[in-house]
Amino acid sequence: MSSRIVVDGLQISNWNRSVLEENKLGGVNSLNATCAVWDGTLEAIQNIADWLAFSRDNADLIHLATSVGEVRKIVKEQKIAVILGFQNTSPFDQDYTLVEVFYRLGVRIAQLTYNIQNYVGSSCYDTTDGGLTRFGQIIVSEMNRLGMLIDLSHVGNRTAREAIDNSSVPVAITHANPLWFVNTPRNKPDEVINHLVSRGGVIGACLYPNLIGGKEAQIEDFCNMIVRLVAQVGINHVAIGSDLTRNWDAHYLNHLRDGRWRKNQNAEWPEWPEWFSKPGDFPRLIEALAAKGLSESDLDALFGNNWLNLFDEVFVP
Repeated sequence: MSSRIVVDGLQISNWNRSVLEENKLGGVNSLNATCAVWDGTLEAIQNIADWLAFSRDNADLIHLATSVGEVRKIVKEQKIAVILGFQNTSPFDQDYTLVEVFYRLGVRIAQLTYNIQNYVGSSCYDTTDGGLTRFGQIIVSEMNRLGMLIDLSHVGNRTAREAIDNSSVPVAITHANPLWFVNTPRNKPDEVINHLVSRGGVIGACLYPNLIGGKEAQIEDFCNMIVRLVAQVGINHVAIGSDLTRNWDAHYLNHLRDGRWRKNQNAEWPEWPEWFSKPGDFPRLIEALAAKGLSESDLDALFGNNWLNLFDEVFVP
């Protein structure tokens, strides 16, 4: 592995020291770690408290980061810079002032909706997308004011477009692929991707099995998708958001998909392809993309610099 900074746009693992060491082995030296999905305000605060304790207990491997300057400093110390993020705005409840509370607690990324409509807008799985709500407009404005990155990965297409329009700074899709690659509601149509990029945003190409065609997906196909996407939107707007889910059991997957808004559906984790199932597989992916003709500067952009440049622009109050 070279000295490049490798930033994973999203991981939602059950964190322990072993998972940290897997990232270290794979050369991942910064990542967006999900610390809330369905959680309410107090639960999310407890999750952050747990992360503070976890980072203290593993201070030789990781440190929490809230700025690009901190990321670079932590990486220089040969540790992993962890940026805390939400995959839902449920911790904000119906109170816009909580955005600042969580910003002060270190959260720098928040996805507007998860798998069902909330107070902010609609999800990609809702049959009717009502768009960004009035409360959603306020949340977008408050996130802009404070310097918190807006994530549209699980967000409905109309809500996503309206969030892009309402944001004064670029936004992100941290972990999704083009709809033309695999037809699933979680992937994004060109109209959303192109609109995101027209405002300076970044899309993190995702390796979660359901978004790439399942266990049988080939690394060749994924790399071809990256090359085509780069040709479509430009190298400076494509990154990686693996959506790795290490160390969880099926019980957590049921909670992750459904929360408590419906009866759990007895889900089972999908099998990952043999070429990418853990952080240690990042070098293989980098090598495969290099074989496709991506230059070292392209790889630097794709695997780290594009996230860092976006963070540098957005994480500014």
